[in-house]
Amino acid sequence: MANRLALAPLTNLQSNDDGTLSEDELGWLVKRAEGGFGMVMTCGATTHPLGKGFPRQLGVHDDIHLPGLERLARALRARGAVSSVQLQHSGMRAARELIDGAPVGVADDPARGVRGLSTGEVEQAIEDFVQAGLRAEAAGFDGVEVHGAHGYLPCQFLDMRRNRRDDRYGGSPENRARMLLDIVAGLRDRAGPGFQIGVRLSPENYGVDLGEIRALAARLMREGRVDYLDISCWDASKRPEDPAYRERPLMGWFTDLDRHGARLGVAGKLRTGGDARRCLDQGADFVLIGRGAILHHDFARRVHEDGDFRSAPLPVSRDHLAREGLGEHFIDYMASWEGFVEQPQALRERRRRP
Repeated sequence: MANRLALAPLTNLQSNDDGTLSEDELGWLVKRAEGGFGMVMTCGATTHPLGKGFPRQLGVHDDIHLPGLERLARALRARGAVSSVQLQHSGMRAARELIDGAPVGVADDPARGVRGLSTGEVEQAIEDFVQAGLRAEAAGFDGVEVHGAHGYLPCQFLDMRRNRRDDRYGGSPENRARMLLDIVAGLRDRAGPGFQIGVRLSPENYGVDLGEIRALAARLMREGRVDYLDISCWDASKRPEDPAYRERPLMGWFTDLDRHGARLGVAGKLRTGGDARRCLDQGADFVLIGRGAILHHDFARRVHEDGDFRSAPLPVSRDHLAREGLGEHFIDYMASWEGFVEQPQALRERRRRP
């Protein structure tokens, strides 16, 4: 990476319905590379059709996706950015209206209409992640990130509440981590030696225990199969929710780990140059920028030029986001976030009425 600022993997709803790359998604990502980000990562890209969680989600589960992925990888490389595809399966959080069948997950959940995966199906899901990563490598990407956070499929196996399986993928912390560890091992064993492998982890919520995730992070780095970890804090400055760990900030439970040559990234409400610098000063190797990168395609360059740069105040106009390279579907999605996009006067007035 040319610098320590990476584009966070951001849901944007602007690929084609079949998961192939659209012009809007290409433009959004390439513009961030032009804006100086050292690494540009895609949104979560589906590793299996049953894992689709969002309309117009990028895909990497089929060779029909290769031409667009190849085009994107070439464009990012030409602009000097390290490129990565985030590998994602929504599991029980898949959108029923977008998939052909019932959502699948770590266990049966009749209330949600979720079917638990058999042992053989878990093994196939692991292989799907590996094949998706190899497809990204064939397309010319520098690496992939395995999405093991935010309650998606690998994270569902880490969930102490839901994972009561009695096979080798359930019960003990070792077994609950096995799916994620096997994905990483499969990628490392079969991808080229220069192919980067990262993992995103949630340190809390989603049924995970901070102590277990800290131990898993230490193991991933100790075993030497990952190039980096991406700790998704939601707010990098927050204290843990678990009272047993509140004596230091959430990210501090990871920055003190022996990294064995791996790199540690953090993400969560980093909207200014000062926010990014604070994380680096506190021991992160790099930071992943989300909202700041949505608001400014050249956030990385602006921070390089002015360490105290601050993102534009919210809300912003639709025109502002269009100028920054967001397509209409992405802008519509951001308009669903309270307070992010300016609302038309008529809508504001309706909301004020009792």
